[in-house]
Amino acid sequence: MIRKLSILFAGALMGATAMTVVSQSPGVANAAGSDTYRQLAIFGDVFERVRDQYVTKPDDQQLVENAINGMLTSLDPHSSYMNAKEAAEMRTETRGEFGGLGIEVTMQDDLVKVVSPFEGTPADKAGILSGDLIAEINGEDVRGLTLSQAVDKMKGDIGSKVTLTLIRKGATKPIKVTMTRDEIKVPSVRHSVEGDVGYIKLLKFNEQTTVGMEEAIADIKQKVGEDKLKGYIVDLRRNPGGLLDEAVSVSDAFLNGGEVVSTRGRNPDETRRYNARAGDDIDGKPLIVLVNGGSASASEIVAGALQDQRRATILGTRSFGKGSVQTIIPLGQNGALRLTTALYYTPSGKSIQGHGIDPDIVVKQPLPEDIKKQMGIDSTADLVRGESSLRGHIQGVDETAQGSGSLDYVPPEKKDDLQLQYAIDLMDGKKTDPAFPPKPEAAATAASNTAKSGTSAEPAHTTN
Repeated sequence: MIRKLSILFAGALMGATAMTVVSQSPGVANAAGSDTYRQLAIFGDVFERVRDQYVTKPDDQQLVENAINGMLTSLDPHSSYMNAKEAAEMRTETRGEFGGLGIEVTMQDDLVKVVSPFEGTPADKAGILSGDLIAEINGEDVRGLTLSQAVDKMKGDIGSKVTLTLIRKGATKPIKVTMTRDEIKVPSVRHSVEGDVGYIKLLKFNEQTTVGMEEAIADIKQKVGEDKLKGYIVDLRRNPGGLLDEAVSVSDAFLNGGEVVSTRGRNPDETRRYNARAGDDIDGKPLIVLVNGGSASASEIVAGALQDQRRATILGTRSFGKGSVQTIIPLGQNGALRLTTALYYTPSGKSIQGHGIDPDIVVKQPLPEDIKKQMGIDSTADLVRGESSLRGHIQGVDETAQGSGSLDYVPPEKKDDLQLQYAIDLMDGKKTDPAFPPKPEAAATAASNTAKSGTSAEPAHTTN
């Protein structure tokens, strides 16, 4: 069940939609009045004085870009200007495809460390291993480069070659590997089988997400068997969002109908509603969705839809609270404008902006003491960064003094993951909770009560 609409974005710190590009007529623009244009004349005067008199010669293009960004970022944290290079990178990210080698990397001791190669990619075929350190790219020392700069150097045109110099544990000398770049599809979905439970981790919402999730569901069914399969856990923790269309499509995969999300703009006639179609990809099996403070925007659309429709039990801690939608307006060769044009609402009419999704079952994942010691902190309160804590954010209709967000820590080892283990125990029947499984017949009543009171329900259960 792959649903394709228009290209819409809803990311944690970059959400956008290419749903509509609305340009005002000159007559409407002129209605701003002559005072506005006097202010623009002041800008022109300041610009010229900076160009002519600043102590060092400034870059004209950089001055203009910074001025535009200053205007946009004064509106909210998610509106911004992208130059041509940044706009191209954004399109690559949302497609989830690029010319490259197929490795996930991080930085360690000023070198690029391979986290893992993606199966079937040039890096995988060349024998690059997890833990390898990349010291040189095409003979250029990696030291002094940022991770982003190093990644850019490894990307390139499909069919072009790149040589990496690797430092490998146990090897007596550096290893040089030459590879031919190929089309790389960045995996946005990972999955596994936990006993008789299917586990699906959604890393982001790009054009590959729905396809990847449906492939994961099919693989889980084949490995466990329909009769033995107890249910599914969909992990949205630390998922910053991405394409709104994919969020709708992912929600659609678990719903038999009903509203998924609505977006409401400045004018009432700009309201759009997105509905699910008939057909549940997991055949009505129990479903638990994991969220935390790193679950934002598109992730919150999915969690909010499945919660309001009583299709899934939401478990974890309060989500980030980004409920705004941005429109990407192309500016030709000059890049693109990312502008906030709407807010989105869950099926029951709740605004997530500045509030987030409250889980049905609250299970906190504490930060380990050794990490606290390493960071030099006693409390994790300063690490909680929700939408409501962002300077200049749009005030949400349902925003409270408590604010949005929570700690977004997820342990690297599943055995230490309290939230995941709690969800598995619910599926296995080792734990019980009134919120699991949810009661679909209560959805209409809950939506009605929410609309009347303007508040959200309290979590059914809390644990540390």
